[in-house]
Amino acid sequence: MAETETEAAPLLKEIFNRERLEHFARETVAVHPGFDGARFLTLASIGLDDLSIMQRLRQIAVVYHDILPGGFATNLEILRALAPRVNHGFASMVLPEYVALYGQDHFDLSMDALAFFTRFGSSEFAVRHFLAKDLARTLKVMERWSRDDNEHVRRLSSEGCRPRLPWSFQLKELIADPSPVAPILENLRSDPSLYVRKSVANHLNDITKDHPAWVFHRIADWPKDDPCTAWIMKQALRTLIKKGDTRALHFFGAGHKAEVTVESFSVTPSSLKLGGAVKISARLVSTASSPQKLVIDYAVHYVKKAGGTSKKVFKWKEVTLDPGRTLELAISRAIRDFTTRVHYAGRHAVELIVNGEVLAEGVFELLA
Repeated sequence: MAETETEAAPLLKEIFNRERLEHFARETVAVHPGFDGARFLTLASIGLDDLSIMQRLRQIAVVYHDILPGGFATNLEILRALAPRVNHGFASMVLPEYVALYGQDHFDLSMDALAFFTRFGSSEFAVRHFLAKDLARTLKVMERWSRDDNEHVRRLSSEGCRPRLPWSFQLKELIADPSPVAPILENLRSDPSLYVRKSVANHLNDITKDHPAWVFHRIADWPKDDPCTAWIMKQALRTLIKKGDTRALHFFGAGHKAEVTVESFSVTPSSLKLGGAVKISARLVSTASSPQKLVIDYAVHYVKKAGGTSKKVFKWKEVTLDPGRTLELAISRAIRDFTTRVHYAGRHAVELIVNGEVLAEGVFELLA
């Protein structure tokens, strides 16, 4: 799942609200008339208000197991018929969750089911339970998925084995050694689907947090002139670029010290209340004798609850600046609470970063 700042996030668990449960019950009865929809609603609603989104997802899968009439193979056929009728992609992840919970002793049947269910939402969380139980066997199937005609199945082959997939448990074996996933990433390195490429880039970005050298070695011979591959490489190294990693900057021709003069850098207003916005502006002039590649970011040092600060780097601009030319930049950043960040009153430093080096600083005060 994507890590984004969104005000809608506190309501994500309402994907599995009473109305959705009624939808599940109604549609399951439609494909299997003997299904006890009333009992399903009663059991799936237990403690619903106090459950997180993932707890709700799992509770529904468990209730299906309690109510469906047959063994795993028989129940799976009912859920396969249900899948196209589920009216929300994330909600359909209940179905692969059922497979993860009750299909461990039916490996081949479960793998086929996960590849089928992922077309309607995603089986990325469910397949990790099989990876945890038998990494080699599951990766062998996932390598085959990486060559599938369906983009959802190809995406699953990468997303499902990300070592640090958000909202799921970490795959410690792959954190220690990512080499078993190399064939999958190689197969997908120039995938025509943006949906797949985002997953490959995120997967590689995960690996850079533990094995940056492995990633550089892996992508060293990838064709930069292929726009699909180039996009993956750039996104894969984004965390390292934000950290000013010289190798990552060199990879994109920006490893040199920026030859610029910062004529101005401002952060306005100097103080504001939560819910407002700050405007960050910069004016740079090239002092180089030839065109130079510039990777320009800005960082905000957010005040933490305990009084310290936490630095967050944001992408701003990538440009090739000719000798003597001036570059003017401006951006507005909202200062409001998200599920991923709560703001606290105090002095917030803002930095201008060019090719990994801090060239200017500003500040704004967030009022109580």
